[in-house]
Amino acid sequence: MHAITVREPGGPDVMSWQKVADPTPGPGEVIIDIAATAVNRADLLQRQGHYPPPPGASSILGLECSGTISSVGAAISLDRIGEKVTALLSGGGYAQRVAVPIGQVMSVPPGIGLIEAAALPEVACTVWSNLDMIANLSEGEWLLVHGGGSGIGTTAIQIGRALGARVAVTAGSAEKLERCSHLGAEVLINYHEQDFVQVMLDETGGRGANVILDNMGAQYLGRNVTALARDGRLLVIGLQGGVKAELDLSTLLRKNASVTATSLRGRPDSEKAAICAQVERNVWPWVHAGVVRPIIDRVLPLKDAAYAHTLLADGAVTGKVVLSNS
Repeated sequence: MHAITVREPGGPDVMSWQKVADPTPGPGEVIIDIAATAVNRADLLQRQGHYPPPPGASSILGLECSGTISSVGAAISLDRIGEKVTALLSGGGYAQRVAVPIGQVMSVPPGIGLIEAAALPEVACTVWSNLDMIANLSEGEWLLVHGGGSGIGTTAIQIGRALGARVAVTAGSAEKLERCSHLGAEVLINYHEQDFVQVMLDETGGRGANVILDNMGAQYLGRNVTALARDGRLLVIGLQGGVKAELDLSTLLRKNASVTATSLRGRPDSEKAAICAQVERNVWPWVHAGVVRPIIDRVLPLKDAAYAHTLLADGAVTGKVVLSNS
């Protein structure tokens, strides 16, 4: 088969389309002939040498895919061959085939095709596992989403609304904020021009956000805690603003608030399987109903992965970039 390979850590130019060995399914795994994958910021970090794959995972980039099961390993029914699926990966998506533990394989939500389905696994699993499984976001609560125009952000707006929350977002342009508004965000904060802490306190009568989904890390840590309501939950899922910061713990104590940092890729297979099962049970019906939909900025050939990385790095994307094998 062929795949996008990374010659050495560096810029987009270190990626190229090369012939590589075909994957073989281990016990409890299936092989998916990949129709499409999608670009995540973690892919850019891995290409730069900052985010190595977990032990045993493919070194090929790509954390999600859609396609067709073409072969199965031990303990998997042959009846699964030919099934159209989508999957959460630990690596290997920028290729023509990938081996995946069966617990991370999900059906394609009714009503959408394989191209759209490729944009869902990573964002749906990240958002659901944080907003519901950790934060227990409830009807009527305020959710603040940083990076509202990203793949995670556009999904979080929709799932937050589906859970009955009121949603505020930050983004860096009027165009991205307008897209967020169309998805259901009520409070639109341009982080170049406004202080999200003050806006949230003003909008909530001084109470603050009940849940904050944060992709920035250190840069926003103190301000995020200030913006939290009593019993608030700060969920750190990215480190785009750095890894080290000081925090006044007395603020957390006074608010009875919590800070949780999570990643998806390095979790044990059993945890990822549990998340995928919940997503298929709870989020896919919303996708079928049109309440949650994949937001795709553009679809490019997989061979153009370098260009896709440039677009994402430049902030020129709202939602996801999908890479197609067709």
